Amino acid sequence: MKILIVSVLMLCLWGCNGPSPVSLGSPDNRIRVEITLDSESAPRYAITYQGKPALQDSRLGIALNDADFTRGLTLKQASTVKTINDNYELWTGKQRQVNYIAHEQTLTFANAEGREMKIIFRVSDDGVAFRYAFPGESADVKQVLRETTSFTLPKDSLGWLQPMSVAQTGWMNTNPSYEEHYQMAIPAGTAAPTEAGWVFPALFNTGDAWLLITEADMDGRFHASRLQQQAEQGEYRIGVPMAPEVFTGGALLAQSTLPFASPWRIITVGSLATIIESTLGTDLAAPAIDMDTTFIKPGIASWSWGLLKDDATVYEVQKRFIDYAADMNWPYTLVDADWDRKIGDEKIKELADYAAQKNVGLLVWYNSSGAWNKTEYTPKSKLLTREQRHAEFSRLQKMGIKGVKIDFFAGDGQSMMQYYNDILQDAAQYQLLVNYHGSSLPRGLQRTYPHMMTMESVKGFEMITFSQETADLEASHASVLPFARNAFDPMDFTPTVFHEIPNIERKTTNGFQLALPIIFLSGIQHIVETPEGMATVPYFVKAFMREVPARWDETRFVDGYPGKLLVVARRAGDTWFVAGINGEQQSKTLNLDLAFIGDKTGYAIEDDAQPRSFVKRPVNSTANLALTLQPAGGFVMVFE
Repeated sequence: MKILIVSVLMLCLWGCNGPSPVSLGSPDNRIRVEITLDSESAPRYAITYQGKPALQDSRLGIALNDADFTRGLTLKQASTVKTINDNYELWTGKQRQVNYIAHEQTLTFANAEGREMKIIFRVSDDGVAFRYAFPGESADVKQVLRETTSFTLPKDSLGWLQPMSVAQTGWMNTNPSYEEHYQMAIPAGTAAPTEAGWVFPALFNTGDAWLLITEADMDGRFHASRLQQQAEQGEYRIGVPMAPEVFTGGALLAQSTLPFASPWRIITVGSLATIIESTLGTDLAAPAIDMDTTFIKPGIASWSWGLLKDDATVYEVQKRFIDYAADMNWPYTLVDADWDRKIGDEKIKELADYAAQKNVGLLVWYNSSGAWNKTEYTPKSKLLTREQRHAEFSRLQKMGIKGVKIDFFAGDGQSMMQYYNDILQDAAQYQLLVNYHGSSLPRGLQRTYPHMMTMESVKGFEMITFSQETADLEASHASVLPFARNAFDPMDFTPTVFHEIPNIERKTTNGFQLALPIIFLSGIQHIVETPEGMATVPYFVKAFMREVPARWDETRFVDGYPGKLLVVARRAGDTWFVAGINGEQQSKTLNLDLAFIGDKTGYAIEDDAQPRSFVKRPVNSTANLALTLQPAGGFVMVFE
């Protein structure tokens, strides 16, 4: 009753005395969003955290081809505040069982012509989300022309931002693929290096709070968004894909008959622990489709291409990597590009049968593209239509293939977002796991489609094998990713090498590499190390790599700072795995508080004083654990 009275009072104040704000708070009342109309009757919002500004006065609004909802609006109705209480399960991510609680309020606006737009706000203890919804029914397709949403950072805020690459640049015109290095701790308002802008998620520090801005719930009818290049006075405006980022002949910007809604715009607000532990990116995603999930088994895969490249995609090498996976108790082996020409259907079927005898599932690579880039790797142009996908996926299922890695997408246009959804819907019918590479950000697709195991969308390990500059930046790059790119969505970085990278000097320690399968979240974790490289490590390291899970029940932030350090604890069943990486080229002494684990004994594996060697020692979770991280070093602990 109290919430209803406040909502009615706020609506009366707005209607009678000008733009007094409608205010909606989180269940714990630490986060509050206020919405008003400015002098042009344009909707605005601002967010406070513990009474201090987290986002200052920012824009709201969207324009369709036949209706403008960016200014000249009146508030017709503010709904009663209701409590959202949603429980769901994740197969890939930081937490298996999730309970999302938020306050929700819907504001209905009308433009001068009487057309209506709703803005739905949700405020949870870890952030604010809102979306635009267009009610009614229509036979004609409505098109989004522009969106005026902005995010205005308080003065002196800092950003950790990844530039968006320009469409149709890069190798074989395959950009954008979210494969740039982050610019770290830059002043809010710094312009992006190109007109393509900045990608989601975007991480900011206001001094009083950390914010992670992104979006979720991509049903295929809307384009994926980003932040525009210019952000004068710290106001970041939402941006749209570049013209070439489409399925050939498809639409760039959102289009749909009525009713339809935008994705949720998400602003996570709190501490660094909030960022690492929050599940907002899936809380706001659409619930899982109705499908059989018994075939979904997260786990580790062996993979030859990372170090051995194209020449390794041959029958005998892949058979050896199946043996390797079986020896390591890993459930998968990935066979990469050109398998159709270098191995062929008949021999792939033999490999799948051989793998099955060893309790290993075979994954195979596909080229997503038709005409939108110049790539020549095959199988290509086999998934462009529903008929093609059903034929191809049916054939793979009969061959015993467990999943597909699909590469080289065109970007973030609406038609390309529809393509991602269409592939996942069809793959579910044939019980195939899906891994997207050369791709956009997942944006919560892993909740809606539980068989979507991972997406690349990162400057991952393959880039280290191509460039010494990228290898030099590996430590800092890896230690910003869990706070941004990998905060909500699975990420196929393809981590962990203990031995040599051909023609590259690795700048991280073996302890750092050992920590990465815990630091990074991915439903299938493709380990880049070869059988020969794995043979160089001590037995206890190999034993650890045999037991690392890819599905987690709980995640706790322990210590860290973006680009400099991360220590995180993840629980699988009753076992806690703790991992840390040093993002800087200087040693660090840590004192870890792991009391939340309870009274458990376990072991730690750390870097030894000798280069690329390990030391193992017993540890207790109730003790004040002191350890020293080497420059670009790392460690793991296990408490059972």
